[in-house]
Amino acid sequence: QVQLAESGGGLVQAGGSLRLSCAASGRIASLNTMGWYRQAPGKQREVVATITSGGDTNYADSVKGRFTISRGSAKNTVYVQMNSLKPEDTAVYYCNLNHRWAGQRDEYWGQGTQVTVSS
Repeated sequence: QVQLAESGGGLVQAGGSLRLSCAASGRIASLNTMGWYRQAPGKQREVVATITSGGDTNYADSVKGRFTISRGSAKNTVYVQMNSLKPEDTAVYYCNLNHRWAGQRDEYWGQGTQVTVSS
């Protein structure tokens, strides 16, 4: 079993910055992808950014140039630095990990952390 622990959400004014952190623990394959997703009220969950264990990154068009995803020095930690935040970035942000374990692809989610950007 894998557990994801998120931190770093909060309330910030438009134009401000926040950094979210996520630490994964448990039985985790060395090859994995971690990422951040978000869900605003009344909307579907959407991908924000992902990073593979090899360091390849992908970003949603809406956050390119403003958000940066990175892996920490501690194994299976991931961060997202969010700059130039906009009110439309307001959402619950979820950490995600997916990997292949014992021949099966598994996916795990954190509990979510609220990010609120005021105008």
